[in-house]
Amino acid sequence: MGAESVVVRRCVEFAELQACVAVQKEVWQFEDADLVPLRMFVVALKIGGQVMGAFDGSDLVGFVFSLPGTRSGHSYLHSHMLAVREQYRNFGLGQRLKLAQREEALARGIELIEWTFDPLEIKNAHLNIAKLGAIARTYSVNHYGMSSSPLQGGLPTDRLVAEWWLRSRRVAGTLEGREPASQIETSIEVTAQIYEWKSAAQTRERAKQVQMRNREVFLKAFSQHLAVLGYERDAQGNGKFLLGNWDECWSYGPRETDSHD
Repeated sequence: MGAESVVVRRCVEFAELQACVAVQKEVWQFEDADLVPLRMFVVALKIGGQVMGAFDGSDLVGFVFSLPGTRSGHSYLHSHMLAVREQYRNFGLGQRLKLAQREEALARGIELIEWTFDPLEIKNAHLNIAKLGAIARTYSVNHYGMSSSPLQGGLPTDRLVAEWWLRSRRVAGTLEGREPASQIETSIEVTAQIYEWKSAAQTRERAKQVQMRNREVFLKAFSQHLAVLGYERDAQGNGKFLLGNWDECWSYGPRETDSHD
């Protein structure tokens, strides 16, 4: 199965939004109490949010969903969820959805999209930082509370906040294949074994130890004005966050939103 037949476009029809709810449940395996309901997708479109879908013919195979937000007088989009059905993964659809999201946001004059992501998810972190050019300088402890999704492995829902400055030279350069020049001061590693450890009850404590260790290091680094400016993966699939002084990264884009509560 390839991605050539898949078209990425806005979701506007009621049936398309219903399909987003179904794909969400399939991908995340949430209990009903944790699902984003259909009405929230509808409301998002009514109030300036965004729902971009990936369609193979008439079938929805992935989507990205955003809500509008403001901070310090500036508008932005909060990208709450991205999901791609299992058989359509590893074809670059996640990146295509994010790029369509960026294009639609820029057409509306929006320059910042934020979202949260699990720092233990290596592929997702690589997409966000290395392929899209987002940065992260905020760590949220147990952001959503305990999750019913088995993908979380029973661990606290710790999240990094990705900031994607859409017009920045940093993002433009990353999307063109040019790595932004940054002075890296420290790194934080995530072993590829984390997925195996999270999936089994007998090894879950090892995964939690990695999470707790990295949580402490992230919080200390961010308190020292460091930010995630790069990400690497090695041949064995291990991940590594690269952190440097976040003041430096603003040479690649605007810094209108200094307050980040």
